[in-house]
Amino acid sequence: MRKLLHRTYIFLIIVFLYAPIATLIVLSFNASKTRAKWGGFTLKWYQSLFHNEVILEALSTTLLIALLSALTATFIGTIAAIAINGMKKRNRAFLMAVTNIPMLNAEIVTGISLMLLFISMGMRFGFTTVLLAHITFNIPYVILSVLPRLKQMNPSTYEAALDLGASPFYAFFKVILPDIFPGVLSGFLMAFTMSLDDFIITHFTKGPGLDTLSTKIYTEVKKGIKPEMYSLSALIFVTVLILLLLVNRTPKDRKNITLSRQEEVLQ
Repeated sequence: MRKLLHRTYIFLIIVFLYAPIATLIVLSFNASKTRAKWGGFTLKWYQSLFHNEVILEALSTTLLIALLSALTATFIGTIAAIAINGMKKRNRAFLMAVTNIPMLNAEIVTGISLMLLFISMGMRFGFTTVLLAHITFNIPYVILSVLPRLKQMNPSTYEAALDLGASPFYAFFKVILPDIFPGVLSGFLMAFTMSLDDFIITHFTKGPGLDTLSTKIYTEVKKGIKPEMYSLSALIFVTVLILLLLVNRTPKDRKNITLSRQEEVLQ
């Protein structure tokens, strides 16, 4: 009985999580524009999606901002995590508390704060302000993804590489980075996803004429969301799902590569 209740509970969680996404995917193949009526199976919304310049421009802006902010935040966050891991306990605790503030803080507070900061600096709102805002709120996610991997790493391997004549730069890329790479990759994917999904901070820091997918959908809610948006959302979901399957497909192979690189350095 307990096992049945446990499985039922898990099943209900999965249903509540993925039923809306399944509904969205089904509507992307609905020939009727209304959500209340099934008009038959069609692919015309996918075809019209690739001819809608407004949506494609918003998509390209969203992907560009997400990619640039994720790469920059991953670089800064990884360096920050290494620095925090090497600090004393009191300083590390203080910086970890500071790192957690943007994650626990309401997004509307972060968005308004960044907007006031950019105004005080005399910056013109547009692509640059949105990119800086996304980098800012993505960094804590990268730090918290990389730090656990640094704590699990054996520091003796890095010290042995230095004793054997490897430079700190070479030892970092051959010993430390392969060990923490799963955390770095997780931080990058988290930052990319958060940037792709963000609306509130983008809304407060974007200028006129600049739209991401989230802000574009927000402006269309009042007059009705176009079916092309359902098709685009379905494609994004499938792409992310495939990406996650590829990332988690061969963890043993990545571990073997890491061990071989460490042996190469020690030899």
